[in-house]
Amino acid sequence: MRSFQLLVNPASGGGTAARSVVPVARLLRDAGARVEVTYSPGPDRCRAVVEEAVAQGDVVVAVGGDGMVASLAGTIVESGGLLGIIPSGRGNDFARQLGLSADPDEAAATLLKAEPGVVDVIDVAGRVVVGSVYAGVDSRASELVNHAHGLPGSLQYPYATLRALATYKPASYRVEVDGAVHEHRAATVVVANSGYYGKGMHIAPVADPRDGLLDVIVIGAASRWQLVRSLPKLYEGSHLELDEVTVLRGRSVSIAAAERVMAYGDGELLAPLPVTATVRPGALQVVAGVDSVAMKWLGTGP
Repeated sequence: MRSFQLLVNPASGGGTAARSVVPVARLLRDAGARVEVTYSPGPDRCRAVVEEAVAQGDVVVAVGGDGMVASLAGTIVESGGLLGIIPSGRGNDFARQLGLSADPDEAAATLLKAEPGVVDVIDVAGRVVVGSVYAGVDSRASELVNHAHGLPGSLQYPYATLRALATYKPASYRVEVDGAVHEHRAATVVVANSGYYGKGMHIAPVADPRDGLLDVIVIGAASRWQLVRSLPKLYEGSHLELDEVTVLRGRSVSIAAAERVMAYGDGELLAPLPVTATVRPGALQVVAGVDSVAMKWLGTGP
């Protein structure tokens, strides 16, 4: 029987994480599992809690969104631990990629029964990112989301996206992929380990978080109206057919810009450009979802 350390970000999802942990913890205990619940005590103490949990063989469970997952993933990678996820943040895009459900019964069943698998992560100057690194109009949207606390959670991403598009200016990017240099006048550059970002946008529909490669999506400069019109395609994953979109793949990606542009990763501020993102193949052990999509990349599905 597995044992669990549930780490909760009480701010995730406007309080959704704090509410979500209770029924899942109860179901795990009812099944006979040992369960500890810790409300995120800050970065330093959080690292110590993760290290202690891994040392005693616990599955460390991130209860929150993509930022919470990424904040734990680095320590879990370093200590050789096993990550579980109860998706309860604003975006939950990495959990979406893995086929994980927020339903308490399904979340508890996954944590108890699903076999561990390994996934890649992105390293940015020693910082672990699980989903994607991006710079441009989408990093501006992340900045706005992080200051949109007065809005209901369901409106924060749409509001931030439209406001970012309304004020965006293209930039001149230098994108180096495994030593090959590409110059682009673009709205945004995304380096993706996982297919989703921005609360369900399928930005890199062929990205596979266990193939040892990063998918680079460059969306070329376009008018604000063109970008707004393209939003449905981003959610569908059909934007790759557009002439303005360039797709590259590689193991190490450096992004620089002539203008000052901030880079974000998993919804959190990383640094001003330039940044270098490097894949770390199979670095993270994770308890995966039990649906057909997740089972396929675990190698046990159809």
